[in-house]
Amino acid sequence: MKFVSFTAQGRRSFGIAVTGGVHDLGARLGSVLPDLRTFLQAKALGATFDLSAATTVDYAPGEFGHEPVIPNPDKVLCVGHNYEEHRRETERDPTAHPSVFIRFADTLVGHEAPIVRPAVSHVLDYEGELAIVIGRPGWRVPQEAAMALVAGFTVCNEASVRDFQRHTIQFTPGKNFPGTCALGPALVTADEIDGLDHRAITTTLNGEVVQNATLGDMIFGIPEIIAYVTTFTRLAPGDVIATGTPGGVGFKRNPQLLMKPGDVCEVAVEDIGRLRNPIADEPGG
Repeated sequence: MKFVSFTAQGRRSFGIAVTGGVHDLGARLGSVLPDLRTFLQAKALGATFDLSAATTVDYAPGEFGHEPVIPNPDKVLCVGHNYEEHRRETERDPTAHPSVFIRFADTLVGHEAPIVRPAVSHVLDYEGELAIVIGRPGWRVPQEAAMALVAGFTVCNEASVRDFQRHTIQFTPGKNFPGTCALGPALVTADEIDGLDHRAITTTLNGEVVQNATLGDMIFGIPEIIAYVTTFTRLAPGDVIATGTPGGVGFKRNPQLLMKPGDVCEVAVEDIGRLRNPIADEPGG
């Protein structure tokens, strides 16, 4: 099943991607479950929903706009340098543990929404990634139980403002400009995906392939990431973890290949989705 968050007729909602459009669950459940995060929270508490008849098209393409799959996560955690090619191109030493940093929720944008180049920097780089969405709470979770926390998977362009990222050894400034992280288009539930390692992840900029790998190339797999993260913070339904980007980032190319207004960047993860975003300057910048 594929869940989406969207805006239609001036109203934010969530629903199921169906043939021909979207089925609006928010219109049916919104009095108690206004968004996908609270829906996942309810499921984690034992609520059950019969979605077998959820096939009606309430909005066709062009009648709704995508929001970030989880528009209001409590936590957005990101893993850095998690593909060997990317670790080498950034000249980072190997580590025994995942490198984890945070993003704020207001950095997120949806499928087809512009990724925003900030007025104070033009050093905006693409980072295609697989993201996982948490469906059950977890604390000190062993690797063998980690996948039980996963509600599903989505696609992320975890774009970075490289000069601000490199002001110090802390990544936070370069990763938290508003509108710089695309997430979507849909949350594909974990029961739809039988294994991830062989699935391709590809980033294109203006139609040119700039990143290409398989998810099995990750240094730290999803169970390792979840086990490590839950040693220092509790995960809750609706939390998002971006699992890292492959090699080929624009900042490390010669000459550099950076995203600029008018460009279109797409990230595709096999059987998970294709996330497409134009690039735009910060309004009034």
